Amino acid sequence: MQIPISGRTYTGSDRARANFWLAARIALGFVAVLWLIQLLNWGLDPGLEDLGVRPRVWAGLPGILFAPLVHDGYAHLIANSLPLLVLGTAMLYLYPSSSRRVLPAVYLGPGAAVWLFARGGIHVGASGLVYGLASYIFVAGLIRRDKRAIATSLLVCFMYGALVWGVLPIVPRVSWETHLAAALIGLALAIMLRGLDVTPRNRYAWEDQEDDTAGVP
Repeated sequence: MQIPISGRTYTGSDRARANFWLAARIALGFVAVLWLIQLLNWGLDPGLEDLGVRPRVWAGLPGILFAPLVHDGYAHLIANSLPLLVLGTAMLYLYPSSSRRVLPAVYLGPGAAVWLFARGGIHVGASGLVYGLASYIFVAGLIRRDKRAIATSLLVCFMYGALVWGVLPIVPRVSWETHLAAALIGLALAIMLRGLDVTPRNRYAWEDQEDDTAGVP
């Protein structure tokens, strides 16, 4: 099995470095917005928890849009902040074209699935984004067989491998339905979008020689 190696002129370029820092700033900005919302909820107590997804209740439909922005306390938000920063940066940097489809899907898709199929209660938090991005990045890295993507996949597996237990109904008051739906969405999108964001790879002299002699009888 050959593993394509991304060209150094691409991965080490000023443009690539600028794209990385842009991705990091966007991910950090989103996490900062989540913290601002949590602080406002704590200080003003506007009852933002009511904006969560409430399955099969018409008043719970807006939660599909707003639930990822609201958390059940600081412990919940802290648990999601670092994964969102790491995974968000990786997603935007490694898969910029795919991000336009993946990010809306893993933001809205789990909430829609929860509204249709989950148990009762109020489901809040950005953990659906964490599971969706982790699933996409891991599977996409394996499919593309790109060195950077594989390294990122291994990092995701090492840092967040325990996330797999979150898709099972074993922890009380944890929305495993959100986690499972997001992980399946990420998996499906990684397969569907496998042709996007394939980086240029190094080409060695012996490959050019093979091409030159390929047509010689």
